[in-house]
Amino acid sequence: MMMKIGSLALAICCTVALPAAANAQSIGQQEYMDSCAQCHGGSGMGDGPLAGYLNATLPDLTMIQANNGGVFPVTDVFRLIDGSGTSGVHGTSDMPAWGSRFQTRGALVANPDFQEEEAKTYAQFRILALVEYLASIQQQE
Repeated sequence: MMMKIGSLALAICCTVALPAAANAQSIGQQEYMDSCAQCHGGSGMGDGPLAGYLNATLPDLTMIQANNGGVFPVTDVFRLIDGSGTSGVHGTSDMPAWGSRFQTRGALVANPDFQEEEAKTYAQFRILALVEYLASIQQQE
């Protein structure tokens, strides 16, 4: 009897988690299209409509994993997007730090009553969704 209850609980958890994961990816894709595609292009290959107006050559975001020994560097990508890490193009003024944008403007749109800590959590969620989307568009070696 315990085995049946445990199996049922596991099945319910998996059923609930799958739509949540799919929804998080769609949020990441939406965030990418709203915040990144203008420069990096819809495909992530650095060919967005504004790319020609920038002083820097934009990286192919579909090659992050391949350029990192086959491992997608989740923490590094998160830090580059939120502005707490610097490296190359992402560490200069060529790419804005999106963390403060997500925390202020995005959080206000989501809920004008957010306190500072809630706004920070909201921003982290948006960036994590974006990082998850970037991980999903990586080219296989």
